[in-house]
Amino acid sequence: MSGRMLPARAPIRRLDRATVEQIAAGEVVERPASVVKELVENALDAGATTVSVTLEDGGLTRIEVADNGFGIPPGELALAVERHATSKLPPEGPVDRITSLGFRGEALAAIGTVSRLRVVSRTPEEEEASGLSVDGGTVGRRFAQGRAPGTTVEVRDLFFNTPARRKFLKGPAAEQVEAVAAVERQYLGHPEATYRVRSGTRELALYPSTSVLRDAAARVLGPTLLRESFEVRGDLPDGQVVGILGRPAVAAPSSRGLYLTVNGRTISSRPLAQAVRAAFLDYLPRTRFPVGVLWLDLDPDRVDVNVHPTKREVRFHHERELADELRRRVREALLSHPAIPEVRSSLPARRPPTSPASGPGSGSPAPAIGAGAARQRTLTPPPTEAVRPVRAPGAKSRLRLLGCVGALYWVAEDADGMVLIDQHAASERVVYEDLRRRGELAHQTLMTPVPLTLSGAQRAALTAHAEAVRASGFLVEPFGPETYRVHAVPVYRGRLAQTEALRELLDELAAGGRPTLPDSLEERTAASLACHAAIRAGDVVEPEEFARVLDSLAELPESSYACPHGRPILIRLPRGRLDRWFLRSGV
Repeated sequence: MSGRMLPARAPIRRLDRATVEQIAAGEVVERPASVVKELVENALDAGATTVSVTLEDGGLTRIEVADNGFGIPPGELALAVERHATSKLPPEGPVDRITSLGFRGEALAAIGTVSRLRVVSRTPEEEEASGLSVDGGTVGRRFAQGRAPGTTVEVRDLFFNTPARRKFLKGPAAEQVEAVAAVERQYLGHPEATYRVRSGTRELALYPSTSVLRDAAARVLGPTLLRESFEVRGDLPDGQVVGILGRPAVAAPSSRGLYLTVNGRTISSRPLAQAVRAAFLDYLPRTRFPVGVLWLDLDPDRVDVNVHPTKREVRFHHERELADELRRRVREALLSHPAIPEVRSSLPARRPPTSPASGPGSGSPAPAIGAGAARQRTLTPPPTEAVRPVRAPGAKSRLRLLGCVGALYWVAEDADGMVLIDQHAASERVVYEDLRRRGELAHQTLMTPVPLTLSGAQRAALTAHAEAVRASGFLVEPFGPETYRVHAVPVYRGRLAQTEALRELLDELAAGGRPTLPDSLEERTAASLACHAAIRAGDVVEPEEFARVLDSLAELPESSYACPHGRPILIRLPRGRLDRWFLRSGV
């Protein structure tokens, strides 16, 4: 028998009121971003057209949300901080037909339980504002002060009385990024209001009111969406969908760039997100995800928002039917909008034509092209002395480069057969290992700084991860409220990263680095930086560069023969397999 002692039976007991309230508060308040979400939703339900959010230490020390809504009457101020008291739901319900953003009546009460809360509000009929404080769930004194009509809620020292919960929060920089993202989600659901986010006195983000969804989406997802997007519009069961989605060319490395809004509420729905991605079948690789905003306007009886206290996750009646129809509407819109030609970079073009040259025996003559283009189409095999060894799994012989397919895959051979090498994955692994050794990438100063417009979340990530951005080789300075000037870009072995890569890098840093890499934040950041400095798919590579990459790969153990995100670097096709394919098994 085991020597482990069995636990003694404990009696079932009622928890005291303070403990119950703290548990209930934890269902609503998870971090500063959830406080911002709840308070902004309250402001929108109050008819606000301007909402200002101020953060100190990412919201850990102080959060303030001020609006110009219709305010709270003095006689109802005490009820506003009491659990299960609300103006958004009749006392008798029902709770299954909700048309407002908030309804549970416990957001302010929950926040006040785990912080030092101060509410100041004035209705248009009152001459001055009324205020009330709550300290760890204890309602304090009433007071009066001057204020324009509207409400200001100040939250200090979040989780001061529950230190076990506070220690699991991230640092101020990471919490600030999440708080800005929470405001962005509200903006994409209700762009008719103007939103400002400040860190102390410094403005982090501004989202001006607009009646055009495309403009709001571009404000959050970047101006490229204006050029590379298509409109979605159509009927759904008991409703309709309207939205803007990016074309496959602007797909993202994670699913964070797709925003779904149901009846004005930005939600998370795995079935609906999967339906949108399924509509892009054959247009997106497995590791890329659609970006954009979809508004679903559905009969409230079809939507259950009372699934979780945060109201972020919802449940739908006949969910599969809804998801199937959404997939059809998105697919129809995607196929009805022809692709837009690739936008050329401001840097010298390095990409070859995408159509392969016709070879001997193709059955059709090759199109007439200029001599310069012809040189780009085919990678000239290197001389014998340029051949370099690579310790591919199962092979110790030397590789000989034969050519390149689509400026993407290198074709080589050795005594045992053929080897296909992904040029981006191979280069990325080499840069990644070099970056981890040296800690940073070199940079190349640009003769003329390049202006770049960043979204609010990207600006917050730039502030939070300034050192990582500098180590990546990007030198950036503010140049207006939303525009920055890029003075230098990463350079590796003479190859310059594009300035547009800064936006991708900031998106990845905001998400904690490349999400497919399960290691530490430092390693995920290094993987993100390596991706932007490596040889890209479509880059024309000279034989000397091929040899340098293989030299570096040869120094790595065979267990490292994958890029930092898990994709294989090379694939071997043994001679025997080639013989069987061509019915030469008897040779």
